[in-house]
Amino acid sequence: MDIIWALLWLLAALFEGVFCQGVYAPPTVQIIHSGHACNIEEERYTERVYTIREGETLELTCLVSGHPRPQIRWTKTAGSATDRFQDSSVFNETLRITRIQRHQGGRYYCKAENGLGTPAIKSIRVDVYYLDDPIVTVHQSIGEAKEQFYYERTVFLRCAANSNPPVRYSWRRGREFLYQGSDKGVEIYEPFFTQGETKILKLKNLRPQDYANYTCTASVRSVCGIPDKSVLFQLTNKTASPTIKLLVEDPIVANPGQTVTLVCIISGGEPSPTLSWVRNTEELPKKSVLNGGTLTIPAISTDDAGVYSCVASNNVGNPAKKSTNIVVRALKKGRFWITPDPYHNDDNIQIGREVKISCQVEATPPEELMFSWLKNGRPLRSSERMVITQTDPDVAPGTTNLDIIDLKFTDFGTYTCVASLKNGGIPEISIDVNISSTTVPPNLTVPRGKSPLVTQEGDTVELQCLVSGKPKPIIIWSRADKEAPMPDGNMQTESYDGVLRIVNVSREMTGTYRCQTSQYNGFNVKPREAIVELIVQYPPAVEPVYTEIRQGLGRPFSLSCRVLRAHPSRVLKYEWKLGTRLLTMGQFDTRDETEYHVRALNREGYGAYTCDITNEAGAGRCTFLVTGKAFAPEFFYDTYSALWQNKPRVYGFKLQWTQMNPNAVDRIMAYRLGIKQMGHQRWWEQEIPTEDNIQKGELLSYNLTELIKPEAYQVRLTPITRFGEGDSTERIIRYSAPVNPHWSKFHCGFEEDTICMFTQDKTEEFDWTRHSAATRDTKYTPNTGPSSDRSGSKQGFYMYIETSRPRLEGDKARLLTPSFNVAPKNPYGNVASNPTYCFSFYYHMYGKHIGTLNVYLRQKSQTGQDTSVWTLSGNQGDRWRQARVNINPTSSFQIVMEGIRGSGIEGDIAVDDVTIEEGECRDPPPSSNIRSLASPTEVHIWQLALTLLLVLVGLRR
Repeated sequence: MDIIWALLWLLAALFEGVFCQGVYAPPTVQIIHSGHACNIEEERYTERVYTIREGETLELTCLVSGHPRPQIRWTKTAGSATDRFQDSSVFNETLRITRIQRHQGGRYYCKAENGLGTPAIKSIRVDVYYLDDPIVTVHQSIGEAKEQFYYERTVFLRCAANSNPPVRYSWRRGREFLYQGSDKGVEIYEPFFTQGETKILKLKNLRPQDYANYTCTASVRSVCGIPDKSVLFQLTNKTASPTIKLLVEDPIVANPGQTVTLVCIISGGEPSPTLSWVRNTEELPKKSVLNGGTLTIPAISTDDAGVYSCVASNNVGNPAKKSTNIVVRALKKGRFWITPDPYHNDDNIQIGREVKISCQVEATPPEELMFSWLKNGRPLRSSERMVITQTDPDVAPGTTNLDIIDLKFTDFGTYTCVASLKNGGIPEISIDVNISSTTVPPNLTVPRGKSPLVTQEGDTVELQCLVSGKPKPIIIWSRADKEAPMPDGNMQTESYDGVLRIVNVSREMTGTYRCQTSQYNGFNVKPREAIVELIVQYPPAVEPVYTEIRQGLGRPFSLSCRVLRAHPSRVLKYEWKLGTRLLTMGQFDTRDETEYHVRALNREGYGAYTCDITNEAGAGRCTFLVTGKAFAPEFFYDTYSALWQNKPRVYGFKLQWTQMNPNAVDRIMAYRLGIKQMGHQRWWEQEIPTEDNIQKGELLSYNLTELIKPEAYQVRLTPITRFGEGDSTERIIRYSAPVNPHWSKFHCGFEEDTICMFTQDKTEEFDWTRHSAATRDTKYTPNTGPSSDRSGSKQGFYMYIETSRPRLEGDKARLLTPSFNVAPKNPYGNVASNPTYCFSFYYHMYGKHIGTLNVYLRQKSQTGQDTSVWTLSGNQGDRWRQARVNINPTSSFQIVMEGIRGSGIEGDIAVDDVTIEEGECRDPPPSSNIRSLASPTEVHIWQLALTLLLVLVGLRR
């Protein structure tokens, strides 16, 4: 009995594999061009190069097939070219770049993926051609340059132009073309280290006839229609490099708000130099005004300070450059600190000891900085006991010190440090420092109950350090537990009251914080510090946050909610609800997840299930939406010749689709079809009933008729179950006048890049190649292959297998036609009997190493097995021959053309003018070796089934 059940299982699996395989297919992709290409090269084996002129429009179209409809993304080697495309109604996604620039050249990739197999990727290299205007520069030989005149000196005229492809240069003197050897006094060469980048004209020991007009012409040989470009340079005995004068002081010191004018004049140079202004390596201020050699900067500010340079150039010798530095006066960042007697180990100020008051500011320019001191508002002069210094080598620049020797009670008071600039124009900075018996060093403490500080995520929290002492210093906050920035993004945060306020605190801010006294505005003593611990509580983070579950009535299912992290980690409880109705609740044990089980789903069981897991900080929620909605249909875009027309003013369209996960919910009873004309608002709707259960991958069809030419229509399809309407999907149907009004005949001469939607079988060793005799490399593969296409045109295209290295004997290349549907002759008819089609093509098999050309029939109902219908081997002579064969498909089908390499390189096989038409072939050529299909595709399936049943009967006996 075990054998019988095994055979029954095998039989069931066989039928399921045959009849439920469906139309799901991984993506295939092909790149075609439709822009202003000036050349397309199919380099041997792998490289495709698309050449375009700068400023033209680049259009690359990614032609895809596969089901479900693949998503397409264009990328470039150095980053993304476009965003991911989401509009499923667009069949061919086009990458369009208007006015393409040279930096946009590179390799472009089209990636298509639909979740089946590996993504399909194709690439093409875009080469942008351009030619800039050439530039001539003139130099004398080193050590021989004079101030002005070029006389009896060696002169170099260097011509250079940016271009792609590499430029070719030519020189003329007047109307005379110059080339190497044409004049003993002229030498033309390319420097070894700049091959192809420039061409130098060397005038040796300058002669009177060398004073002339020189023309350099740059050419890219008119590729992409790019014209030659020329530049004229007049060499005279007055030709000289530029010289300039700068009519300003250096440096220029200005007050904020003033207008600064820089004047630069040309003092020499032939041809007349051009002037420009630059600022360090930055741009000039936006408010600056440039008039010839005069640069005006109104209302100057400290941001406008820097080195400004005037540059003169006339392409003779080196550019002339002169600079000046603009300094804008400023005073900022006034600070002070008190230093107790350094000779005693005591941080306190005491009578009879020394005390130093330091004052610091940032001044521009620093040499104009002046300090003065006041005591209780009266000027203070340096004396034996009151020593004032402004140049202390132990402190930063811009600092003044007041040393009080042998402090007395009468020295207590308010000392004021006043900073100013010599030439005025800037407000003074005054800093008051009080010295008294209450002036004591700082001390830091953390208030009771403020560490550790417990708060919840999202709250506003204040970390506090109490600071005592006089004067009170600035408090600096930082992280004590790790090198990490503070909440404001800086590594340190200053506080004047000792409080660090954090708004919207997050869990990442948990840790220890250090508060520390600054030496500024306080005592110059060892910093005081304290530590505050912050604990941020947050509710449980759970997964999944949201999940939609599609389920049919009467079926069981389980829901699971898992805790990822929480603080405190001790979770209190969980609650499961359906809507507002409590289902169950409980406490967590050592596990980190909770589950809820439904044994049999009823109508009341549809809805939103929630699981709330709570701790002291709040709750984390998992939400599960349980619904009986059917998934969206998936339109099938690879229907060959879906559009037909049998009336003058209307057309029809064969709409095909599969159902995503049809068994996930209850049986789909019907589809609601909506259709509207593009640009209109009104939808027309009708229901399409279904009789049986829909299988995964099953291709469903519906014929749309009476569509008005040439209008486009938006189509919406919605599945309906006893739960109600499911998810909808939409697509656009566009009218295009077909090449053949009916799918009664298919013809392909391979003249277009799309090769009529033929595809390559990537599982074989190599591919077929599209080529024309005009570009074929006959030197590489002599004595083989066609000298024209089937019609005799040298410019026409055909497909062939290149059998040169690295190909080996027996290597295969397979070329697949598009998929064809076995369709009725009228939109509503049925296939009464197996139709007959005539498949014909021309082949060219010339060469002493010719292998084999095979033709197979591949049917969707016969997955994994191709049926041979035609084969031929060996040298057939240097001419095109025709082959015709009848085929009898019973389901959607493709034709596979297989080329097998022979024993050597002279074995190229070519095909052209492939045709498929309804009806039997008329007068098949006698030279073809025809194998007609003997029976319908399903015969071997039923034969196998009958064999298995006979085995079962025998076992029972």
